[in-house]
Amino acid sequence: MTKIHEPLRGPDHTLPPAHSLDVELAVARRILAETAPLNIHDHSDMLKAAVALDCRVRALVAALNAERGERA
Repeated sequence: MTKIHEPLRGPDHTLPPAHSLDVELAVARRILAETAPLNIHDHSDMLKAAVALDCRVRALVAALNAERGERA
């Protein structure tokens, strides 16, 4: 089977944390609140939500790793 796309990044791709865990958690909560009312049947809304949430989860994981003293 031929692969029709190349992934943007692998599942283990992480960046160094940009903010503290408390800040990342607050931003994640804000993004969740902003994406909650979006129309699940609107492709554009779901794409925006997926990208925003992917970025926030990766940032949150990086902040958790940094707080635990683990490498990114």
